[in-house]
Amino acid sequence: MTTTQSSIDTIYGPDAEPNYLNAERGLWSWLTTLDHKRIGIMYLMGILGSFALGGFAAIMVRTEHLSSAATAAADQGTIMTPDTYNSMFTLHGAAMVFLFIIPGIPAALGNFILPVLLGAKDVAFPRLNLMSFYLWMGGAIFFVMALLMGGLDTGWTFYTPYSSGHSPFGGVVPAVFGAFVLGFSSILTAVNFLATMHTLRAPGMGWFEMPLFCWSLYATAVIQILATPVLAITLLLLIAERVLHVGIFDPALGGDPVLFQHFFWFYSHPAVYIMILPAMGVVSELIATYSHKEIFGYKFIAFSSLAIALLGFLVWGHHMFVSGQSALAGTIFSLITFTIAIPSAVKVFNWLATMYKGSIELTNGMLYGLSFIWVFSLGGLTGLPLATMVTDVHLHDTYFVVAHFHYVMVGGTVFAFLGGLHHWWPKMFGKMASRLGGFIAWVLIFGGFNLTFFPQFLMGSQGMPRRYWHYQPEFHVYHLISSIGAYIQLAGFITLAVVLLQSLIKGRKAAANPWGGTTLEWQTTSPPPHLNFDEANMPVAGNPYDYENIEHNADDDEYVRTRPQSTARSH
Repeated sequence: MTTTQSSIDTIYGPDAEPNYLNAERGLWSWLTTLDHKRIGIMYLMGILGSFALGGFAAIMVRTEHLSSAATAAADQGTIMTPDTYNSMFTLHGAAMVFLFIIPGIPAALGNFILPVLLGAKDVAFPRLNLMSFYLWMGGAIFFVMALLMGGLDTGWTFYTPYSSGHSPFGGVVPAVFGAFVLGFSSILTAVNFLATMHTLRAPGMGWFEMPLFCWSLYATAVIQILATPVLAITLLLLIAERVLHVGIFDPALGGDPVLFQHFFWFYSHPAVYIMILPAMGVVSELIATYSHKEIFGYKFIAFSSLAIALLGFLVWGHHMFVSGQSALAGTIFSLITFTIAIPSAVKVFNWLATMYKGSIELTNGMLYGLSFIWVFSLGGLTGLPLATMVTDVHLHDTYFVVAHFHYVMVGGTVFAFLGGLHHWWPKMFGKMASRLGGFIAWVLIFGGFNLTFFPQFLMGSQGMPRRYWHYQPEFHVYHLISSIGAYIQLAGFITLAVVLLQSLIKGRKAAANPWGGTTLEWQTTSPPPHLNFDEANMPVAGNPYDYENIEHNADDDEYVRTRPQSTARSH
């Protein structure tokens, strides 16, 4: 029961100034905590564990694709059978999407930093916040049960009829129920965030004094509340069909598999923006802070988040161009898909305008922010052929789709998550990570990512189908390069883990404001006290991006404000 606190005392010393880490003692104090910061840390640990599980499955898939043409011709695998391969790519997709990418930034970084950004003591409903964490843990446990009960081979989308077999036994039912439980966790977190932003903003913080990360979480929460129940109902119907043999989606029982696609993608395309909108919010904070310049076009970026949330509900049909839907429906979905690129482009252009003539500091956080802009832009541009019916017919279910999805979701969300982790790591743990070690990790991750997925655009455009155990000889060199890139990424993530863990043990103490940030979290200590701010010095909000009177104090290696924060924005 005292192991957790003993570790904290070892890192910070028993006489460290009071903060949320040493405010209470013992493991039980963590398991029953109502402190949003501790809940965010527990989410972070679970989410990183899920990332490791999904990453392991990805490495297994890439290792299997090292097969030469000779072994493929002999119908021999590199390290696994076809059934094991199907289970591995399903595990990779399900763990990454449901356990890492969707909850990653809101649940871990958002839970920790949102109330501090607002100048609040906690979220609006602390007990609901703890409940949402345990629901996430429950959903993760059901996924583990699915592995122990024979695994999954349906793909992360649970497409019928693959997931609608007549036997209720196996891993499908617990995995689907786990996703159902995770949906409740997502909804409760969204309700909490909306209530917090509506009711607990600091004095002087109107809607247009909120940091842009808050706007992105607001738009994300709206999507979670409106779209997640559709997925929940769909998954319950899938379980009922498998257990009770009721014909809903399975054509063998008189069901319609295309109906499942409509239900699933009505949630899952908005879910793309559940994944990407928080990442965009993080990047807005990174670009402004490390350019040391007021964000350009604040209201345009804020309202573009809401526009993406709204339009995201109207484009699910572009996943179904080859499902037999009418040409008119396909045309409408195609046009709306092109339209949703506009608010995303607004963000990118405004980030570039913010950096123009800024005093750019290439910290590790900024490197991941710049990586996000490059990778997300390339992912968005490669989405245009997929939004065009005539080219999508050729590219559908090829490695082009795999590369596009990873450039948008993984290259986007993961890079933003890592950038936010570097950015707020000193605030979360009060320790500075190695700049050199973090830079080496970034080089490996960014280089390995592009080496992994860019060749997949090429083989996909040449017709290489995804999810195949083996492939034709002409694709071998692409798979070889892609697998080498995956191993380089693995080396980068291991390096990053070592750097961050080492910072907890040997890292120098972080100042309250080590980066020159202007939002409210940099006005409290690192790590923050139990109630976020000193009772005698509660913050008063102003322009969240006022960099006019921020100066660096070389003696303490800390940025300090020499004059009160402005209440007006120049843009």
